Amino acid sequence: MSWHAQILTIFPEIFPGSLGASLAGKALEQKIWQLDVLDIRSFATNKHSSVDDTPYGGGAGMVMRPDVIDAAIRGAEQKFGKPARKIFLSPRGRALDQALVKELAAEPAILLLCGRYEGVDQRVIDAHHLEEISLGDFVLAGGEVAALALIEACVRLLPGAIGNAETHDEESFEEGLLEYPHYTRPAVWEGREVPDVLVSGHHENVKNWRRQKAEEITRERRPDLATRRKII
Repeated sequence: MSWHAQILTIFPEIFPGSLGASLAGKALEQKIWQLDVLDIRSFATNKHSSVDDTPYGGGAGMVMRPDVIDAAIRGAEQKFGKPARKIFLSPRGRALDQALVKELAAEPAILLLCGRYEGVDQRVIDAHHLEEISLGDFVLAGGEVAALALIEACVRLLPGAIGNAETHDEESFEEGLLEYPHYTRPAVWEGREVPDVLVSGHHENVKNWRRQKAEEITRERRPDLATRRKII
């Protein structure tokens, strides 16, 4: 059974977008995973297909209506049948990291609610126990870009999606470290040479060099990770 990503959005034309290309696109063609997109507007009940309204208490912007979002979630559950981990993509959510990506990739299905405007009525978030996940400490116009990134991160971990499974072992964040530098031909480019250790043929020295560089880069660029890994 393939991994299933279900999307609720008012902009279904955004998908599959980048997910239809490269490794994710090939995996989609091979049915390693499947993508279904539902238009939230199709669950609206008025003639204007409105999905939002003014916020109680005043303030700028609009808020997505709980009745419309509820109908969309229930519609997805009825259409797809299989239980899905329900996620609302929100800047106030848990930060997406590689550990969480692994969790989500191990689920049979995930349902991603892509919010717009000022957000979604809290009551429907509570009623459906939506798990809030954030791509980072910044604000996007909506959840669609975050959904694309989250899904791509998960698809890369699915069996068969990447030809060489060992690729995952040395990637950034797999051991709580940023990745070491990479080099390829030519051996000398514009006066810059490839480090001698990488052309030495000594595999243990190469391994040690890569580990050392990964720790150095992590200390320099992500001291929070370095502290967590106790490599300060």
